[in-house]
Amino acid sequence: MLHSPRPGSGWWRSGVIYQIYPRSFSDANGDGMGDLKGITQNLVKLSELGIDAVWLSPFYKSPQKDAGYDVADYRSVDPLFGNLTDFDELVAKAHELGIRVMIDLVPNHTSDQHEWFQKALAAGPGSKERSYYHFKSGRGENGELPPNNWQSMFGGPAWTRTPDGEWYVHLFDSSQPDLNWENPLVQREFEEILRFWLDRGVDGFRVDQPHAMGKAEGLPDHPYVDEAGAGFIEGRENPPMWFQDSVHEIFRSWRKILASYPGERAMCGEAYVLPLSFMALWVRPDEFHQTFNFRFLDAGWEKDRLVQAINESFEAFDAVGAPSTWVLNNHDVIRHASRFGGDYGRATASDGIGPENPQPDNKLGLRKAKAASLFMLGLPGASYLYQGEELGLPEHTTISPEHRQDPTFFRTAGKRVGRDGCRVPLPWVRGGLTNGFNQTDKAWLPQPAEYAELSRDVQEQSSESTLALYKSALRIRKELALGEGSFDWVSTTDLLSYRNGNVLVVHNFTGNEAPLPEGELLLRSGSGAFLAPDETVWVLSRT
Repeated sequence: MLHSPRPGSGWWRSGVIYQIYPRSFSDANGDGMGDLKGITQNLVKLSELGIDAVWLSPFYKSPQKDAGYDVADYRSVDPLFGNLTDFDELVAKAHELGIRVMIDLVPNHTSDQHEWFQKALAAGPGSKERSYYHFKSGRGENGELPPNNWQSMFGGPAWTRTPDGEWYVHLFDSSQPDLNWENPLVQREFEEILRFWLDRGVDGFRVDQPHAMGKAEGLPDHPYVDEAGAGFIEGRENPPMWFQDSVHEIFRSWRKILASYPGERAMCGEAYVLPLSFMALWVRPDEFHQTFNFRFLDAGWEKDRLVQAINESFEAFDAVGAPSTWVLNNHDVIRHASRFGGDYGRATASDGIGPENPQPDNKLGLRKAKAASLFMLGLPGASYLYQGEELGLPEHTTISPEHRQDPTFFRTAGKRVGRDGCRVPLPWVRGGLTNGFNQTDKAWLPQPAEYAELSRDVQEQSSESTLALYKSALRIRKELALGEGSFDWVSTTDLLSYRNGNVLVVHNFTGNEAPLPEGELLLRSGSGAFLAPDETVWVLSRT
């Protein structure tokens, strides 16, 4: 057996967490931007879906240069989304429905509009205020060259020069200066930010880019920037901006703060760290409770890579007593209903799919996506869903340049179309330009035409819809405690199958019909007398 059952363990070990991207979930005031009231009004729908918790992407005060991941005030709500009273009402309603609330924390960088950065600019070189960030003199005869060769994840240099001649580092957009986590003052600021939201009743945090927070002393050059660009190559030495050991003491201090509050408060790290045996260091018993499993996400729907990812996950995370987490979508990746309908390389949506790219076969993609979701939801551990995947929404692949919002698009002069295609507002009720996202037909991003027939109200009328499949899967998963269950492969052939307790999960990779497995059929992603290609079934078996 690869994984033993963990009955009665913490909710974060086995729960299904639903990611809400606030600007695209539901718009209550009709201004074209989703808001907190819109979320609160639709929490009943999420309760009906059967999720255990929601994770809210950033809703803080922000100039919105990077969809809120450029935070100007960590203790306030951006007026685009409402106010703190709206947030308190959201938490109260969620708790009334038995839904926990996790919020995004963005500690690697702030907005350049944050008062800390504005004070740093005003104070000048060598000041205490500048020590909140990474300011350095440039290279070259007159300091006209960046201090090192680091590249931004959004394209171009990771340095911007200030009027007084110093440079500041930003691993993302130039409007997102990186904080200096070697500064104890920064550490104390964030400890108070954690307490501020925990006092308001949040159940935990999804921590953005935790592996980037530490920087090597002296900020040396990236040793293989020509090969890796802004990133890293698995198996090579750690670049000076990723995976520094100094971050672990920070996470330990945060874990103690969460543990000091009643209830099971939890932290999930967006730690893009590979191999998973290395990522497991981020989820030791006194650090993060869980971390996203990017190995599984990046496996696509390729059998051998999937098997390897699952094996590596249980081996790495069980070794430190942490849960494996499973995820197929988020706000940074091409939606799997389109991703599986074409060959788009890694899951990342930074390159996206634009009108000039080969277009996905969304019918094929949805068939595979439904099967993949059913396969994933049968696994023990925690699972993350991204808003709209329960509707089988495809990527919007034909957004025109004038509607683009992602800074990646602009920093690369359109060579990388970015992540807008997976961030399109949700369709709730068929009709109009926004299909019930609001009542005014305004939207910060346009919906594609096919969203009308995929609207939630349409799918609620059909027992054969993607929504119905997700509801059934989450109900059975909870009834049979599959998240707390066990895991053992039955077959790793093209009829890929595993057992979780008494439930047998089988996916057909063969390309041909196969006999249905024996036992009581609990759920399937397709229909018919046989197990179709690209289909997954759950069967209750006593053998």
